[in-house]
Amino acid sequence: MIDFSFTEEQDLFREAIREWLSKNLSLEQVRENDTKHELPKSFIKGMGDMGLLLLTIPEEDGGSGADWVTATIAAEEMGYADISVASAVFYLVQASWGYVVNRLASDVVKENYIKKAARGESFIGIGVTEPGGGSDVAGFKTELKPDGDGWVVNGEKCYISGTAEAAEMDGGYFVSGYNDRSKGHRGMTSFFLPINQEGVEITKRFENMGRMAISTGGFKMTDVKVPKEYQLGETSRAFYYTMEGFDAARLLVSASCVGAAQRCLEIGMDYTKERVAFGQPLAKYQGIQFDLADMVAHGEAIKSLIYKTAWMLDQKYQHGTFSALECSKYLSMCKYLAPHHALDTFRRVMYWLGAYGYTHECPLEMGMRGIMSYCIGAEGAANIQKIVIARETLGRDWTSTR
Repeated sequence: MIDFSFTEEQDLFREAIREWLSKNLSLEQVRENDTKHELPKSFIKGMGDMGLLLLTIPEEDGGSGADWVTATIAAEEMGYADISVASAVFYLVQASWGYVVNRLASDVVKENYIKKAARGESFIGIGVTEPGGGSDVAGFKTELKPDGDGWVVNGEKCYISGTAEAAEMDGGYFVSGYNDRSKGHRGMTSFFLPINQEGVEITKRFENMGRMAISTGGFKMTDVKVPKEYQLGETSRAFYYTMEGFDAARLLVSASCVGAAQRCLEIGMDYTKERVAFGQPLAKYQGIQFDLADMVAHGEAIKSLIYKTAWMLDQKYQHGTFSALECSKYLSMCKYLAPHHALDTFRRVMYWLGAYGYTHECPLEMGMRGIMSYCIGAEGAANIQKIVIARETLGRDWTSTR
């Protein structure tokens, strides 16, 4: 039996989120956030009150215990409301990486950071990318050396989402580094890094071209002491924890892109119904209609893939029906297709709008700038997704990156 319907609870959840976002995140507010380069604290607190922040973690830890289909619905709605995807980044980084941190964390980390982040009073992020690269996790330079029952860490991370917010809200990051380089990727350990800890220096705030309302920066770790209770999970298992985080984030990134693309189409359709050229609305011309049909068909196909993949992830965690590798293949397909579809949608619809589409009065340029980050590499570059898809299709004997 195949059932493509959402549960009644999920439908009500979507309606509630869309209604709340329509009141608290209008396109005018998105533009203001983009211009001021910040998300209002009242909005962040509201997300916490709505149960949107870290909604995937158990209720006893401050979350909502939501499944991945429900988390995907929220990501789609966040992208629909904020086409710059800055708000979606704030949401999805915590829903995905916060889930991994919470699953592995001690009670100390949960009490001091995770529960606060779920209330909108802190921020839980991911510190993966280094100056030498990001998708090649095994190529990290960050190192951990034993220090009693804990570690001393030295290393540097860059292009990290939310560094300014984390510093202001006393948050922290999932970070990994080598404790035994001789073992390759099997010699890495994860830990939770409070961003305001002694020895941590925020090195730079990057001036991105898009998603301006959430910061992107870097931080350097110099002889940072990591006590035992701040280690995440087992020693030398960081590579696998990192892949788990990437997988969850790629699902939610894809959903936010589909949501933004849908809002873009709606803005474009409204415009073409009103704009008259040569005696009739633009929407009556086949050039517009064929373009629209192409984008709608691709969008619906990708959206179906995303929700199938969310269902697979739930089956993996709840019943062990699918393996991590089976899910990774589908998650990479989502992450490869959705951002490029969204970027293409914004580009084509902006053509419909003519000169208006090239102005700041038109909101679509915010979407094009924001979505570009997902095409370039946030949560994994496009070619990395192709490698994963091909590897899991051909078989691992045929990969060139063994």
